[in-house]
Amino acid sequence: MKIALAQIAPKLGDLPSNLALHLEWIRQAKQSGCDLVVFPELSLTGYFLEELAYHVCLRLDSPELGQLCEAARGTSAVVSFVEETSDFHYFISAAFIEDGAIKHVHRKVYLPTYGMFTDQRYFAEGDRIRAFDAGFGRVGLLICEDFWHNSAVSILAADGANYLINVSSSPGRGVVTGGRTLGSSDAVEMLNRMYAQFFTSFVFFCNRVGYEDGINFWGGSEVIGPDGECLAKAPYFDEQLLCVEIDPSALRRVRINLPLLRDEKLELTLREYQRILEQRFGR
Repeated sequence: MKIALAQIAPKLGDLPSNLALHLEWIRQAKQSGCDLVVFPELSLTGYFLEELAYHVCLRLDSPELGQLCEAARGTSAVVSFVEETSDFHYFISAAFIEDGAIKHVHRKVYLPTYGMFTDQRYFAEGDRIRAFDAGFGRVGLLICEDFWHNSAVSILAADGANYLINVSSSPGRGVVTGGRTLGSSDAVEMLNRMYAQFFTSFVFFCNRVGYEDGINFWGGSEVIGPDGECLAKAPYFDEQLLCVEIDPSALRRVRINLPLLRDEKLELTLREYQRILEQRFGR
């Protein structure tokens, strides 16, 4: 199985330009024989949109998404955009495209409102986290801040996901002592390895690069194996189509040696969460 992570620098609010970039990188991924190409969070629009979000939003039947579905025939793709619903709610969404159609949509559940982030001011929260079946296996798809909540990843693992995809627009923040890496990149990379090893699953992390309003996005997209090993990594700060072959049989090997998912106690977890809910909220 061959994976492509499309570490791009989308232009803020320029839907036509970003669409053309997607079409070209999908073409390159298919030419390289990739089974899946993953783009970052809000890859079609840019991230710090504010009121621009309402001018570049797409519905699931928009022609632009139709073009991407057609372009991706013969492979699978993950693209991210501002989704407008029929009742005029707006979500940060990611669509999984397969067989020329949208197979699954995830709406960002956790909208950060701290520091430089204002997601919740402009967008509605998603209300579900579900794994789904793709041609190559069972997949879980999350968006950036979602990955910082272990309950979200736990739900996907319990729902049978073997491939955890995190699409992100992570800005550079905090310099680690010595100045060699960023605090934000160190933290995310630690999460990627932890989740891969704890849930004995592949992790595909795709982060964007470029600048918006003086804010730099650091890239560093990577593929992590189910034993926590980094199988491939894109550079910091520069665009790259990172293509890497993975061996799905690694899932079997790792889970024989480390049967953590087998031994999970879902009923106990649910029972204790219910007890905590009752204690805190009286329900």
